[in-house]
Amino acid sequence: MAAVFGVSLKAVDTWWAKWQAGGREALVMQPRGKPVGVHQVLGEAEQAEQAAVRQAVLDHRPCDVGLSGQLWTRRLVGELIAKLYRLRLTEPGVGKYLKRWGLSFQRPDKRAVEQDPEAVRRWHEETWPAIRAKAKKDGGEVLFADQVGIRSDQVTGRTWGGKGKTPVVRRTGNRFSVNAMSAISTKGRMHFMVFAESFTAEVMCRFLDRLAGHFDRKVHLVVDGHSAHRSRKVRDWLAAHPDVIELHFLPPYSPELNPDELVNADLKHSLPKQHRARDQTELAAETRRFFRRRQRQPHIVRGYFGGPHARYIVNENPMSF
Repeated sequence: MAAVFGVSLKAVDTWWAKWQAGGREALVMQPRGKPVGVHQVLGEAEQAEQAAVRQAVLDHRPCDVGLSGQLWTRRLVGELIAKLYRLRLTEPGVGKYLKRWGLSFQRPDKRAVEQDPEAVRRWHEETWPAIRAKAKKDGGEVLFADQVGIRSDQVTGRTWGGKGKTPVVRRTGNRFSVNAMSAISTKGRMHFMVFAESFTAEVMCRFLDRLAGHFDRKVHLVVDGHSAHRSRKVRDWLAAHPDVIELHFLPPYSPELNPDELVNADLKHSLPKQHRARDQTELAAETRRFFRRRQRQPHIVRGYFGGPHARYIVNENPMSF
């Protein structure tokens, strides 16, 4: 048997002893290593300690508990454990605990510290349902709009390079930029305007003129609190066209509530892949091509409303956000 299976005589003796003691079942291979939870440094008996560390990671930043940095890493979690319980764990060991606690390494959402949670709550529970009901009563359509700037030296995404050597992207000192304004609806409609000058009240009025020309019913346009949106010229334009467009303002410092922000991110992510602009005219042309392509892809436009913070728009239950 030792020759057939390529093992030692001692191993065969061990198999024979197991067979005599327990029969066939005794020869079944058993999982190797320690069972999960056995001999943990933070053992099962210290559930409160493990729960405390897990909750600290979920509820606080490292800098909130006397450590450095804004984001949790295995090293920083290890430092927290050492600080609380005077136990030193390796980074792989910390990683095992984090996985056992149901945590994973993720890219975090960003929130402005100035954001008012109460204003966001009112938007979800009161303001947005009222806008939707008013648009339905008017027989109108709701669009979300935002502006974005594109620079010639903007580089996003990743590229291939030699291992251990960061690739270098050389950029010209001749920088130029263009701006764009876009508006989208849950029906997959997209309207846009690309312009070279800064975003001002005059530009906003021009966009409103263009937008009004595409609709035969009232438009309820949701925007942020940019000064151009609240300017005297825009208010005068709206007063002169009360049955054409009505503006509604998002809570301050809450860009995640606007699905058009995802259009801006899509634009910035898409352009560098084929960036060939040598001057402002070519950059503007590339930007227009992006918007025209998306206009022919209403399923993608509707997909912007599927973002985790924009689903409230298509959800009939305003409390489900």
